[in-house]
Amino acid sequence: MRRRSFLAVAGWLATAVVATLIGVAAIRWVGESIAGTPGGVLSQEEVERALASPAAPGGSAPAATGTGGPSSPVAGGSSPAGTRRAFATTGGSAVAECGPGGARLVSWTPVPGYRVSDAEPGPDDDVEVTFTGPSGGFELKVRCVGSEPVAAEDDD
Repeated sequence: MRRRSFLAVAGWLATAVVATLIGVAAIRWVGESIAGTPGGVLSQEEVERALASPAAPGGSAPAATGTGGPSSPVAGGSSPAGTRRAFATTGGSAVAECGPGGARLVSWTPVPGYRVSDAEPGPDDDVEVTFTGPSGGFELKVRCVGSEPVAAEDDD
């Protein structure tokens, strides 16, 4: 009788361990395929590198928390003609470029807790995207100065 109880407990424990390992592996596999990166988190250097690159992976800029205020550039330095530049607000970030038709929003991404309430991607003299969330609305307006996209003050 004791041997039978011991085998039942050992079998139950072995089954529980195998089921747990399969569950953990499945969660990790699904998480990586959804996020696109192991663990789904980018380091600060990876975010800066992605924002500075001409085209963000997947056609959208990674979410950035911004520095507050109406808007501020994330990628520093000057942009040669035809390059893209990333900008951020408290509510989200966007990538813009200048071309023959004027400014154009290439992509935009709200930070967690915010949503895009309005977007005018252009091309036009100025383009804008508005992020709305718990702290209110944050508008990012971009226009071209020469061939460089720059954050523009809202003149409404």
